[in-house]
Amino acid sequence: MRKLVLVLVAVLGVWALAAEPGKILIWADDTRAPVFRTIGEAYTKATGIPVEVVETPFGSIRDQFTTAAPTGEGPDIIIGAHDWVGELAANGLLAEILLPPELAELFDKVSLEAFTYAGLYGLPYAREGVGLLYNKALVPELPATFEELVELARKLTDPTLPQYGFVVQNPDPYHEFPFLSALGGYIFGYDEEGKLNPCDVGLDSPGAIAGAEILDSLFEEGLIPAGLDWDTWTSLFTEGRIAMVITGPWFVGRAKAAGIDIGVAPIPPIQGKTPKPFVGVQGVMVNAFSPNLALVYDFLFNYFATKETMLALYAKDPRIPAFLPAYEEVAEDPILRGFAESIANGVPMPNIPQMSAVWGAWSDAMSMIGNQQLEPAEALKQAADNIRATLGCK
Repeated sequence: MRKLVLVLVAVLGVWALAAEPGKILIWADDTRAPVFRTIGEAYTKATGIPVEVVETPFGSIRDQFTTAAPTGEGPDIIIGAHDWVGELAANGLLAEILLPPELAELFDKVSLEAFTYAGLYGLPYAREGVGLLYNKALVPELPATFEELVELARKLTDPTLPQYGFVVQNPDPYHEFPFLSALGGYIFGYDEEGKLNPCDVGLDSPGAIAGAEILDSLFEEGLIPAGLDWDTWTSLFTEGRIAMVITGPWFVGRAKAAGIDIGVAPIPPIQGKTPKPFVGVQGVMVNAFSPNLALVYDFLFNYFATKETMLALYAKDPRIPAFLPAYEEVAEDPILRGFAESIANGVPMPNIPQMSAVWGAWSDAMSMIGNQQLEPAEALKQAADNIRATLGCK
């Protein structure tokens, strides 16, 4: 096994692999590695403890860590996404992080929840999700409720042009989830230990169906076209033919390049209830087999979890900081603030491997709802039953 791991490392140009007592080893991708080298140098200067940062492609970190950690060949710290946690923690590869309460208060609560698996198994630094992005020329005053948004959309929509007041990509469960979640819908429930329960599937719960029925009514009325894909709606928006859309920060650059004056805000309340978009979070995780846990926690609590480090990470990759003192420094940007306010209402995308069984069945259901092939209750029940069968749930 050691020979195999070393061969993989050599191919990737990663030479120092195994954690050693008295030395902190970090695997980070090329974007974040320079920041960790800087704080590592500061830590070494203050404590005499060496810190080595091995640059590893982000897409390779999880698989290499899964192979290397149980053999004692892994790093002390990895940088990764919150949806890795369920698999890694369930396999005993991650150490629980007992975050001091005064430090926990400085992190966005949803971001900490994202790294929770019956315990905290990561420290977040960046978060992202969707909000309501709108063309200010077409929407000078943002509707206060979703019902007001629909009324405005009716006035602005003319499919013959085409022009739309409001759209959401379809079928696209990720972007359509706020409709289902607003009225109480969910993907997986929780068990008595606080872990996600993959056999408690909530896609056909009353709240999810009620939210899907609202979305269905928009398709039925012709306010939103079914099967609206990324290429189509982004082209229409940049041509000034869409007023409002549910999307994330990944579209901001394209909208600005087209000369559109945009705003971003949370999705307005639906029937008085708050839509809850999925939240994706990135952060650091700790190897359960590390011989340096005390040193690692000292490094993370006192050198990683600082405003200066989080702002340096933001400068390298401008996602919304999960560390609140850093967020406050950049929150003057109204677009970033709009997305941050939206995802503050959100829920972390489920971090367990069983989520992979959800997307296909759920997407099929949203397609049938959009195309008016099935009523929401039937489409979502069919999807939920398929997911339960795939996961072996009774």
